[in-house]
Amino acid sequence: MEQEIIRPMVRQDVSRVHEIECACFRSPWSKLALLGELRNEVARYLVMEADGVICGYGGMWVLFEEAHVTNVAIMPEYRNQGRGRRLMLAMMRHAALHGAEKMTLEVRESNAVAQRLYASLNFEQNGFRPRYYSDTGEGAKLLWNNDIKETIDRERQDR
Repeated sequence: MEQEIIRPMVRQDVSRVHEIECACFRSPWSKLALLGELRNEVARYLVMEADGVICGYGGMWVLFEEAHVTNVAIMPEYRNQGRGRRLMLAMMRHAALHGAEKMTLEVRESNAVAQRLYASLNFEQNGFRPRYYSDTGEGAKLLWNNDIKETIDRERQDR
């Protein structure tokens, strides 16, 4: 049975997280930007390990009662196994521990897989940002979950 853990990102993880960024995004964040997030007082980053290998990560900024997801990525060969869902739920729990009640994020209008995941976690569209992604000019759907504790509790009951 595979061992999977989700834990806070540390400086030693940045090179691997940057590899994941480059594998998953057309306009990846730089190593310097990721290192900067470790010094950002409102930033919270988690990494997911499968059998000791970092296979995904997620980041957010937690300000007052809101958590704004900045990045979520799972390496392609580790997808379609519920990892994105488990990582998002871990981020929700982490955000709630830091006082967040709501969570928001932007998702590419063409990313139907991510949109289905977010919808299953009670995110609803509440806005649109035209030409948000500079690499393609694509728009972003602005999604909100207005009660992350309710989502966490529902998931706990379903298990």
